[in-house]
Amino acid sequence: MDLSQLPVEQGFRLRGQQVTRVETFVDAAFAFSLTLLVIFYNELPDTVAELRDALKRVPTFAVCFLLLSLFWTSHNRWSRLFGLEDAKSTVLSLAFVLVVLVYVYPLRMVTSSGLSLLTGGFVPSELGMDRSQWMLDLQTAFIVYGLGFGVLSWLLWRLNAHALRRADDLSLDAHERFHAQSEVGVYALMTACAFGSVLVSFAMLAAPATWLNNFTVGLPMWLYSVMGGLLWTYRARRGRVAPKAATA
Repeated sequence: MDLSQLPVEQGFRLRGQQVTRVETFVDAAFAFSLTLLVIFYNELPDTVAELRDALKRVPTFAVCFLLLSLFWTSHNRWSRLFGLEDAKSTVLSLAFVLVVLVYVYPLRMVTSSGLSLLTGGFVPSELGMDRSQWMLDLQTAFIVYGLGFGVLSWLLWRLNAHALRRADDLSLDAHERFHAQSEVGVYALMTACAFGSVLVSFAMLAAPATWLNNFTVGLPMWLYSVMGGLLWTYRARRGRVAPKAATA
């Protein structure tokens, strides 16, 4: 590999210059997932009143679109940076597609429920629950959402860790290795927070009724807000030590 001929982005030489069949499949899967999130929930509106109701679902679509785009961008960036096409990369990427296609519906249900709560019911909630077992239904939705988010994060973690193990084969320099280590840390942190949320949901199901209130029943989702703060702190810390690591 002639590293001098590779394009450079923020000090990282882009090794994945050709779009592979696996990448094309990942892109197509994400595009299909987005079609499942369109604002027209079951069928196209026939009246202006139905159109107004459909437009209330735009915030749900926008948030889901953003989250799926973040995962797609992460996989695309990994492909561009490392350009790996070996068996393990292919298996992990195909697993990534599988989880995305399963994750899209719990993503929409939980997102719409949260936005409905924040907007006082203006955004319709698509999280249908049986009143006789609402706690079980709510925490089940949180568990499925957390598993989807966690597995997607774990797969990105393993993809970046795999690239780091192939550092010598890829001729990664000190700066590139540091960047790969940072990516591994980011997705490991996201994975831990997601599975922590799943554990909290199971704890809520076992908690006595006296502990339950409007805050505690939604506690699993609050962990994702904590995750945002942890990621910002982690990236800031890595940014401070980056110059030293690159010259080590």
